[in-house]
Amino acid sequence: MVSQSHTATFLLLFTTFLFISRSISAAHSPPRLNSTTNDLDFIRTSCNATLYQDLCFNSLAGYASVVQDSPAKLAKIATGVSLSKAKATLSFLSTLSRSAAEVKDCVSYLDEAVVSMRDSLRTLRNMSRGVAASSSDERFSSQVNDVQTWMSAALTYEDTCTDEYEEMDEAGEIKMTVYDRVEKLKRFTSNALALVNNYGNNGAP
Repeated sequence: MVSQSHTATFLLLFTTFLFISRSISAAHSPPRLNSTTNDLDFIRTSCNATLYQDLCFNSLAGYASVVQDSPAKLAKIATGVSLSKAKATLSFLSTLSRSAAEVKDCVSYLDEAVVSMRDSLRTLRNMSRGVAASSSDERFSSQVNDVQTWMSAALTYEDTCTDEYEEMDEAGEIKMTVYDRVEKLKRFTSNALALVNNYGNNGAP
């Protein structure tokens, strides 16, 4: 009877997660604008610098007409996509933690990851708006370094969550669900960090 109750609770939480994910996806869906072959080629070529190239292209191709050939815009959008995924994952785990205390540590780690990504996105937006237009190359490098540090920290927080679940002896629905969700999130964060690195290496605000 307890097992049936636990399964029912898990299914309810899973359904809630799907609803949240779809709502966030709708709010952050790529703009449906016409993209040229050159725009798409830029996305594809840039994604070669990432570990998860197919995921990179599929998640960012819809923004090709906005990005065009700008490493700055691509880094900003990739960071925004990663942040959106992190917020959805955090929301799901926060709900799950109400009936599964072992999830609370992971919720804390992802909360820190979201903060780091927000700091990254804020800086990238300021740079793209021309806040740093008159700044020196040294200032540009400093700002990019800040973003790299924050995105690396976000990935570390996500790693810490999955590392703890790898060390758990007991397997189960909750363990596998949390692990799988955060592993998928890590791929988006890793790709965003790689594109931020690419932006920094280009040296052009």
